[in-house]
Amino acid sequence: MGQGLDWKRDGPQWPHHDLSRFVWAAGLQWHVQRFAGPAHAPCLVLLHGTGASTHSWRDLAPLLAARFEVVTMDLPGHAFTGMPPAGVGSPQLSLPGMARAVHGLMQTLAISPAMLVGHSAGAAVAVRMCLDGLATPRSVLGLNAALMPLGGLAGRLFSPVAKLMASAPFVPRLFAWHANEPAVLQRLLLSTGSTLDATGTALYRQLVSSPEHAAGALGMMANWDLDSLWRDLPRLAVPLDLVVGERDRTVPPEQATRAMGRLSPALNAQYLQLDGLGHLAHEEQPDTVARLIAERFDSRA
Repeated sequence: MGQGLDWKRDGPQWPHHDLSRFVWAAGLQWHVQRFAGPAHAPCLVLLHGTGASTHSWRDLAPLLAARFEVVTMDLPGHAFTGMPPAGVGSPQLSLPGMARAVHGLMQTLAISPAMLVGHSAGAAVAVRMCLDGLATPRSVLGLNAALMPLGGLAGRLFSPVAKLMASAPFVPRLFAWHANEPAVLQRLLLSTGSTLDATGTALYRQLVSSPEHAAGALGMMANWDLDSLWRDLPRLAVPLDLVVGERDRTVPPEQATRAMGRLSPALNAQYLQLDGLGHLAHEEQPDTVARLIAERFDSRA
């Protein structure tokens, strides 16, 4: 079976481990990385997607730190951040609960982000925070943002099946054991439409082979509810830009087009396509994404 992540063993090799710290907030022990940036620089908070971690920003964050303070964290139950005390059924793994938990962490860190950047499900957390008055950034930027609920039979079955899987103790271990197989992991990564280098692949192998991380990802999926977020999108008052990888196979690009149609025209939301890139575009071409983030930040001044 898979081997869990251990900071004493795995931390020294983790990307930017020298910037890592562990912070107690909102009833959780968080793994946080903070890139100082220039003096008095505006703060960017980066929120990863389901099943990822701070590692996914390993190349992007240093580029952004040339002009911003950058804060990243492992979301609850992911990588080196602890699972909520209530386990996979915890409200802190729901979308509103995770938004409140991140808000609690930001309060403990005494930061007020000028921009929230979220990848996939992380974008949903960022939008939920703004809708619930938990953050008031200048803008939000979603990278292949997962904002739209699954429709039809898949939508009706997904959450109950995920809950059943997450609640069975052997499932995360079985998933971690299976996903650790090189061929299985390669298929998982290829299914995103992205091509990663050897370092990125090795880091995802460490993550997916951890039963605790698998349980956190399954718990997040089991508790996720995008119906309310989709319903609330028209009242979003913070400008939102959606950056889409043209080859994304995880969140189809047309979902961003539909999301744009639900936003107030007053937000002047922008749809920006990255040709030839997939769901993990920020890991494939971090320089391109860093430049785009800076441009969108400046445009919202």
